[in-house]
Amino acid sequence: MEPSRDIGRLIEIMAALRDPETGCPWDQEQSFTTIAPYTVEEAHEVAEAIARGDMLDLRDELGDLLLQVVYHARMAEEAGDFAFPDVVEAITTKMIRRHPHVFGDEEARAAGQAKGVWERIKAEEKRQRRLDRGETGERAAGLLDDLGRGLPPLARAVRLQARASTVGFDWNDPKAVLAKLREEIDEIEAELDAEPRDNGRLTDEVGDLLFAVANLARHLDVDPDQATASANAKFGRRFASIEAALAAEGRTPVDASLDEMEALWQKAKGSENT
Repeated sequence: MEPSRDIGRLIEIMAALRDPETGCPWDQEQSFTTIAPYTVEEAHEVAEAIARGDMLDLRDELGDLLLQVVYHARMAEEAGDFAFPDVVEAITTKMIRRHPHVFGDEEARAAGQAKGVWERIKAEEKRQRRLDRGETGERAAGLLDDLGRGLPPLARAVRLQARASTVGFDWNDPKAVLAKLREEIDEIEAELDAEPRDNGRLTDEVGDLLFAVANLARHLDVDPDQATASANAKFGRRFASIEAALAAEGRTPVDASLDEMEALWQKAKGSENT
């Protein structure tokens, strides 16, 4: 099989990888659940390539992201739910419907310029989707209903909190959020002392702590995802410094004690701050 610019070739490749008899063992055993984290990861790598301004890398990362779409569509086709052409039809239908001022007739173009058209179209789409799922009866839209669940968790936390704040459900002082952080840390400590330890409860409490951290970031006008990315990069640099220092002695981190590595960490930290 040869590479191609035709999307059909990528679809053929994915079908071959998933073939139950001749396909790749790893690809054969994957599911929507196991592939979903890779989909999120690829989207982040696209954003990272854009941030670096690396167009060559962006080309490759967009290909990786496209592969994820084809992967999910193939699994859906195998289950008899939908196929890749249905995905294309769905998004083209949506784009045409949401842009009457571009794709409609003269009357639709004029109406499409009116304020609130986009919101009304999206609301109608959601109503139709509920009907397609067999959900009967109308209910009032909740304040948080239209905040996409596909957002990265920290970003969605900030969006949820910001939306709730529009009706006054919010702290007025960042120091109040700090108090909430201390409360959440105390609750984690209490769970650590519990016997037997409940991992489910610990997961909930750590989630509450992270949600509160995102809230503090929002109050300080800090993007929590960017702050975390910066912390990740900083950790990588400092750990690389530990490895370099040990390598100069013919050693690796496996050969060093925690105290030695901590001393090297503090040295790397001091070098960054000078």
